[in-house]
Amino acid sequence: MNREKKNTQKNGSVLISSLLLLLAVLPCAHRAFTQSQNTPHTLGLDRPENMPAATINDMVWIVGHFQGEALGGIFEEVWAPPFGGAMMGMFKVVKDDTVVFYELLTIIEESNSLNLKLKHFNADLTGWEEKDEFQSFPLVKLTQDAAFFDGITFRKLDQDTIQVFVAIQQSDDETQEIEFKYHRVKSEGVMGDN
Repeated sequence: MNREKKNTQKNGSVLISSLLLLLAVLPCAHRAFTQSQNTPHTLGLDRPENMPAATINDMVWIVGHFQGEALGGIFEEVWAPPFGGAMMGMFKVVKDDTVVFYELLTIIEESNSLNLKLKHFNADLTGWEEKDEFQSFPLVKLTQDAAFFDGITFRKLDQDTIQVFVAIQQSDDETQEIEFKYHRVKSEGVMGDN
């Protein structure tokens, strides 16, 4: 009888220890599953309250003037240095020497993390979104050479090359991933000039 009592106490202690360990691990596991895979190279934020801590200075590596080819034309993106807790950027696509569209972008410090916001404009500056609306992409994950916003990934390949992946929702509810490769512009000439 004494032996059974000791086994019961031992099993109870093991069970309590296991439960305590599980309770200690659950919050970490909960934080680990706050992101989902949107496309092969982009993530989605499942729990906005668990955005990673970050400051605008964590994005200083995207500062500069970049160009590349995508969307059937040449694109240009320019990012200003951090100032006032924010960075601002502009993006445009040119096809056959004509602007197709523009984007005005900001990365702002928000909720102890970062949020990428943008608005689209036609070539004549009429907006795609309503006057007070914009698209918002909260930060999902940050590493030394990559920033994963909800549906947009910036990855530094080297000092002069940034790879960007954008998850775009199609009308048939499918999600398509588009890749942009940004090359730093080092001279006054631009890719579109001959």
